[in-house]
Amino acid sequence: MPGNRLDLLGINFNNLTLPAVIDELIQRPRARRFTYIVTPNADHIARLQRQPGLRLVYDAAWLRVLDSKFIWHAARALRQPVPQVTTGADITAALLSNLAAQTIAVIGMSPVSLQALQSRYPHLTIAHHAPPQNLLNDQLGFCRARDFAVSTNARFTFIALGSPLQELLAYAIACQPNALGIGLCIGSALEFCAGTEPRAPAWMRDNGLEWLHRLARNPRRLVRRYLIDDPPVLLALLRQTCR
Repeated sequence: MPGNRLDLLGINFNNLTLPAVIDELIQRPRARRFTYIVTPNADHIARLQRQPGLRLVYDAAWLRVLDSKFIWHAARALRQPVPQVTTGADITAALLSNLAAQTIAVIGMSPVSLQALQSRYPHLTIAHHAPPQNLLNDQLGFCRARDFAVSTNARFTFIALGSPLQELLAYAIACQPNALGIGLCIGSALEFCAGTEPRAPAWMRDNGLEWLHRLARNPRRLVRRYLIDDPPVLLALLRQTCR
């Protein structure tokens, strides 16, 4: 397991900086069996507390890195050991910038964003799969997405479907004995790289306020997540501190 590890809120995180994560991704032998990286944030952690059955999917990941400056600041304030923050968006941008000409696989992403991404990274060949909506309830569609990743045999497969669907799909790919490469469960990170979705300013990201930027841009979709579903994570952090 790369790097030293820290347990936080029930997840065994790799304590790695962004350059260290990129080094691990680039240096992993191409012919190794498929594995994947997850980037839990407050939303992921809150969901794991509600749905503990998902823990197997996170435990099976090769790398688990913290994607929440908000949790980082809260844990530091409570004097809890906390791993480095290495966001999925930062990992995706840094990795794409470090790749030589090759084929990458992308599952998800709109045609407009995909075209913009290809324009920004013309040296990369993008093999794309657009799965149907409601994939969690579409067994055939889910299997087709899984088999696309296996047959494409790309060194890196970017799974841009949102959580927990992307993590469940990565786990399903990893269960296929002939699957190779590395899966990255990265949500909307590719849209940031394509320039079709604006990211929060650096000062908001540094101060754990990226969630506020996203909430302001899409309140109808995110208000429940950020104001109702995620706050129990703070209570869990307090309980961990008391213990």
